[in-house]
Amino acid sequence: MTVNRAYLALGSNIEPERHLREAVKRLAQHGQVRALSTVWETAPVGFADQPNFLNAVVLLATPLTAQALRAEVIPAVEAALGRVRTGNKFGPRTIDIDLVLFNGEVLDLGRRHIPDPEIATRPYLAISLAEIAPDYVHPETGQTLRAMAASLSTAGMVRRPDVHLEIVI
Repeated sequence: MTVNRAYLALGSNIEPERHLREAVKRLAQHGQVRALSTVWETAPVGFADQPNFLNAVVLLATPLTAQALRAEVIPAVEAALGRVRTGNKFGPRTIDIDLVLFNGEVLDLGRRHIPDPEIATRPYLAISLAEIAPDYVHPETGQTLRAMAASLSTAGMVRRPDVHLEIVI
């Protein structure tokens, strides 16, 4: 059986502590959670009139393909946690799960490009990824996640050690 390494970004600003924990538990039903980043608090992007977000990254070892994660698992977990998509893609949400890296592959899944282009521009994403896989080499830039994270400012990011996510075995 092939074991794939899926790196998933989680974000929430509606009951975020509960929804992040529940998302990790539900993702663990589709593989083994191998690593979790620190939880980071960040200001919203694109629509400022809402609560701050809590963000984290999960490394999931899974037999599932990127397509199955993207088309089946992620929407099912988001729906189970009450995610409602509105006309405002930057609006508040119970949970947002994005597949940002998959093994060392470059993929296009519908409108989603893997590796996620935002890794290079969103500090909370690059830093969270670097926490759990510092020596992972980005398949398009050739940089390690550690180097990518080091090039970005942490201004506006707050580490939230009070929010604990658990690796579910």
